[in-house]
Amino acid sequence: MNLARLDLNLVVALRALLEERNVTRAGQRVGLSQPAMSAALARLRRHFDDDLLARVGGHYELTALGQVLLARTATAYEVMERLFASQAAFDPVSETREFKIVASDYAVAVFGAELARVVHEEAPGIRLRFTQTPTTVVEETATLLSTTDGLLMPHGVISDFPATDLYEDRWVFLVADDHPSVGDRLTREDLGRLPWVTYQRTYDAPAVRQLGMLGIEPRVEVSVDNFQLLPMLVERTQRITLIQARLARLLAPLAAVHVVEPPYEAVPLREALWWHPVHTHDAAHIWLRETTARVGRGMAGAPAAHAGF
Repeated sequence: MNLARLDLNLVVALRALLEERNVTRAGQRVGLSQPAMSAALARLRRHFDDDLLARVGGHYELTALGQVLLARTATAYEVMERLFASQAAFDPVSETREFKIVASDYAVAVFGAELARVVHEEAPGIRLRFTQTPTTVVEETATLLSTTDGLLMPHGVISDFPATDLYEDRWVFLVADDHPSVGDRLTREDLGRLPWVTYQRTYDAPAVRQLGMLGIEPRVEVSVDNFQLLPMLVERTQRITLIQARLARLLAPLAAVHVVEPPYEAVPLREALWWHPVHTHDAAHIWLRETTARVGRGMAGAPAAHAGF
């Protein structure tokens, strides 16, 4: 495909047509007349050799290819926006911009809150938008990073992209205060016999893969996509859960649970900010990376929770 022969303005028209499924509304959305948008649709149909929009009764529906292009066009549009928003210089005091960061609720609570405080003080015109880490992050890392400014994710889950190390954390277990058979310590046998609460795709985490290497197969009873719900799902039950020590300390007042150290040498958690190489030399993104790294260094002296909080 020779991009030099393509009119990239058609990406804007294509997205509007596929999302609106109406030539007139699509034209109004991007500031084109109805005849101009009809001409754009004709060019797109010739290029793809497909109708894209097919009339069904009194309205249009997407063809099979149109359905495929719907998500891809939105991604391409976001990449183009970020490409042409790149800057040679960046003054955080005077700039107005939004940075989109993908992160779990753990990362937002433990790190994102402090990052937001620093940004508020040093760059009043900068906005941060945190969005939940999708379950497809491992399979679609490149696509995800190309449409965002960064991903907060520990080492050991994804690779082959640039990253800035932020801080370290430890893994600990949570147990209900009134657990009938577990007090202040767990055995490896306990880990195999007791029911677990887990965070969505636990098998991606090095800490959980370590359990497999130790011959421990968690008996998952409840799975949830929010780390901060784990204490409530352990309280007044026989369940156990693996959780980050820094988050355990923050959640201590919320549930009748206590921390128990792992009955093995758990691998540490090393949190990092990952980004797409397209951002590497962008002045605004360099500022973001330097700021996150500085906030991470400031957390180095903050202790994580120990047994009993």
